[in-house]
Amino acid sequence: MKLSVGIPKSMKVAAMVQPWEDPLTGSDVGELMAVADRLGFYKCMLGEHFIIPKEHIELSGDWYFHTAVALGFYGGQTKNLRLSSSISILPLQSPIVQAKAWATLDWVTGGRAEPIFGVGWLKEEFEMLGVPFEKRGAMADEYIAAMIELWTKDDPEFEGEFVSFRDCGFAPKPVQKPHMPIWFGGDAPAVQRRVAKFGNGWSPFRTPPEKFPECIEYIKSQPKYDGRPLEVFFALEMLNVGAHHEILDDPRAPGTADAQKIIDQIGWLKELGITETIVPLPPGLADKQAWIDRQQWVAEDVMPAV
Repeated sequence: MKLSVGIPKSMKVAAMVQPWEDPLTGSDVGELMAVADRLGFYKCMLGEHFIIPKEHIELSGDWYFHTAVALGFYGGQTKNLRLSSSISILPLQSPIVQAKAWATLDWVTGGRAEPIFGVGWLKEEFEMLGVPFEKRGAMADEYIAAMIELWTKDDPEFEGEFVSFRDCGFAPKPVQKPHMPIWFGGDAPAVQRRVAKFGNGWSPFRTPPEKFPECIEYIKSQPKYDGRPLEVFFALEMLNVGAHHEILDDPRAPGTADAQKIIDQIGWLKELGITETIVPLPPGLADKQAWIDRQQWVAEDVMPAV
């Protein structure tokens, strides 16, 4: 099981944020990612929104980074930690611009970029950005195909409903070949079919954990799935977050200081097909030193066992 870390102060979702994060600066968070890197964590992760309607701020917050920009900074503070969005909202930006951002991130960090794309759920955000919400699934399929074309072809060419290009150059290409791993986040069958067609990983959100094996089997049964290795990420903290960021108070979500309980939880996730996770933080951390102490403990008492 690969153990990753969420990036503190990268969002203020009420069900997940803790008060100790509030005074952190960008430099502070860079220091924490450097610590995670030294301790041997696999990946750091952050979410993305561009603009939040006022009615959603209470639960969702309005503090979000542009993922590729923020991950570029944290990549500069680290040497081995992989750099992941969770998630980037695929239909909200031109696929040419997104392909450039992720290829740039992969190149400048020596091949550590690993995007998780989603189709989005916040209709008002789409409206404010002038993107048709009802077409987001079709746009996502076309956008990812266009991005793969740009990442992998010396003479890229694409003709679609939403994006077209030809007689053009695109460089740098990603360091990872044929391109960086592509993940998709979400729960609908359409998302799982997208994973089967294009993906190297799946990140469920509101799918009940007991359904993971069934969903993984569905992905692998699709005609477009070619047998490539499939990674699956899930963090127990997500059990506390509703579909629209409601607080669910799931007793499995909070972290604990009981190493064996965490090891057992991770073993349970592994049995369900999960290959990557985050050890949840306990409630009530005091400050960034408490975060460092927690991750040191995870690295010493949990990581060797899983």
